[in-house]
Amino acid sequence: MDRAVLTRPAPEPDRTLRYGDDPDHVADAWFSATARYPLLVFVHGGYWRPAYDRIHTRPLAVALRDEGWPVVSVEYRRVPGEPDEPAGDVGAALAELPAQVGAREVVLAGHSAGGHLALWAASSCPPAGLLGTVPLAPVADLRLAHRLDLGDGAVEAFLGGPPDERPDLDPVWMPAPEGPVTIVHGAEDRLPVSVSESYVDSHPAAKLVVVPGAAHFEVIDPLSAAWPAVTTALTDVAG
Repeated sequence: MDRAVLTRPAPEPDRTLRYGDDPDHVADAWFSATARYPLLVFVHGGYWRPAYDRIHTRPLAVALRDEGWPVVSVEYRRVPGEPDEPAGDVGAALAELPAQVGAREVVLAGHSAGGHLALWAASSCPPAGLLGTVPLAPVADLRLAHRLDLGDGAVEAFLGGPPDERPDLDPVWMPAPEGPVTIVHGAEDRLPVSVSESYVDSHPAAKLVVVPGAAHFEVIDPLSAAWPAVTTALTDVAG
């Protein structure tokens, strides 16, 4: 079941929004007729590589929409060796998109590399009205992920060099984000829980929820046994 969500069909978004001039400066939006929660801005993963885009987050977005969350799923540029492009894009999206949908409060979430970008943004350029951040299996410590050679050199490919040269992009070395942080991480993830544990060691106010038996993609799969842990974390940070 772990990878099934990547290819599972899901409905088209209600709208596609734009936050800049590049073709990747877009975001899919779903609006709940019975909204009970603030806007959720979600950042997709894929080790920052161009082969992976926001389309695979549609089952997650639709499931959350049906539970009462308005959801915006952000696309961003994914150019190896140009890390300031995705970081800058996520920052720009957070500055522009909530106002476009009339949201005053935001919960920020992301998966894997998107979890890294969510943590980075929560520390460096939090959106107005940020209530909290929920990274799912995030690459939360770039130096450790590099030492572990996660994603066949994904960190160095993303940065264009060793992570020691970019502490400004490494959540472990950045200031604690505004608002609460709850990380959800599968115990059987090939991106090991130790990467999230390292983040919590550096930012003790952050909370780590380890889901027994769950692997990497199950934390974004509404049909998985890990899903209740995800929705609980989101509602908790939303207050």
